[in-house]
This record gives sequence, structure tokens and C-alpha cells, in this order.
Amino acid sequence: MYQEERMQLIMDHLANAGRISIEEICQQFDVSRDTARRDLIKLEEQDLIVRTRGGALLPSPIQEFKNYKDRLATVSEEKKKIGKLAAALVRKGDRIILDSSTTVQACAEFLHADHCTVITNSINSADLLSEKESIDIRLLGGILHKEHRYVYGASVVETLSNYYVEKAFIGVGGVTTDGLSADDEEGKVKRKMMEQAEMVIVLADHSKFGRNYFYRFADWSLVDVIITDQLPSTTMMDFFEQHQVEVLVPDSSEEQEELS
Repeated sequence: MYQEERMQLIMDHLANAGRISIEEICQQFDVSRDTARRDLIKLEEQDLIVRTRGGALLPSPIQEFKNYKDRLATVSEEKKKIGKLAAALVRKGDRIILDSSTTVQACAEFLHADHCTVITNSINSADLLSEKESIDIRLLGGILHKEHRYVYGASVVETLSNYYVEKAFIGVGGVTTDGLSADDEEGKVKRKMMEQAEMVIVLADHSKFGRNYFYRFADWSLVDVIITDQLPSTTMMDFFEQHQVEVLVPDSSEEQEELS
């Protein structure tokens, strides 16, 4: 089978399933891992997929992104990679919650799903998303944290209780086996966001692991997926497997070679 034919069949699979693993490609097409990886690299070069460690996701259709404002908080390359992978999980028509973390703001930057409704307490994310015509925004009202430009308080938590969404994207201050932590007022809002979602997706770069912040706002029973920039330790991976938390890591060609 020619590569072009195989790539089309991979895209057909993604159209139905939304994601595919290297192992699935090898089994379906009787090819080596290197061949499967080359297929995914070529598809990514054509902006048709988002590669992850061990496979790929089907991204939302990309639309023109106008007038990105430099005054929005700048995020690291690691956070941008996490945000791009998170945005690829959003499908057409999804109703989602975005919290106020900078990593989740990176998700908002890459969000392009048609007819998507976003509920957020982040002034920055709402401002950024206002440039995207296909996305409806519900900006929560409450006490404004002037420095970090998000709203919090009892009114935010109360309003959230009236919404039900498919996915919630949550940033954290710390990640340990005991749970997720952040500032207390911010954490109370995050907890409620998680409770209102069918699927909870935590976004955390490697620096958050092993760190306890001021307030533990959730344990792992509420989490379905965690997206991070580096594969966690073996101990942490075993913990995630035991608690049925799926780990997604943006693909790195160098890291993939080390796994070969």
C-alpha cells in the first residue's frame, strides 16, 4: 500500500474515532512503528492532525485567528503545546468550561471548534475568544482579581451550578497523588467547574508535579484526563493507571526515538 493511501485510511479512522495510536496503525496496515510515525509526521506537516506521544488526535478545523492581543499574558512553549493538544479534544458543538489558568488560556488560543459554547471566569480568555466568530462565550460574574484578571466568589460558584457541559479544562498550582491544589478562592471555583462536566481534563506542565499549593480542591476521582508536557515518573504513571486517568503528552520526535 502506498503511503498516500495509508494516510487517507488513517484520516478516515480519525474521522470516526477522533484519535489513533501507533499500535493501531501498525496492526491495521502491517507496518513498522517507524513507518507509522513517518505517516503521522507527514499528516501533521499538512496540519491535518495533532500528534501525541504514541499516536494522534484529529484537531478542530482551523479558522482565521484575528488580532491576537499582545497584552494577554504570555505563556511558555510548554504550555502552548499543552494548550494546542487540549484544544484538539474539543469537538463541533461542544459546551465547555475554561478556568482562569494561563495553561488553559493557551487552550483558548488554539480553540477553533464550530458552534462551541465556552463558559469561563477568565477575562483574558473571554477577550481572546471574542475574536472567534464561531464560539459563544458565557463570562461568569463575581469579584474581580485585578492582577490575574479572573472572577471568583460565591456568585461564580452559584452560577456554575446551573450549567452542564461536556468538558472542563482545569489548570492547577500543584499535582500530587493526594490531589490537585491551588489558591483557596480559585480552587473553590475550579472544584465546581469539575463537578459540572461530563469529562474533566487537567492541564499541568511538568513543574507542577510533586508540588502542593495552598488549598487542595479536588482528588483524582473527578479527573478523566491529564495533559502535560513531559511523561510523568513511573510511580505517577502507575498511580494514574490505578485511578483510570488517561495521560496525554504532546509528541516530541526525540522522545519518540528514545522509546523505539
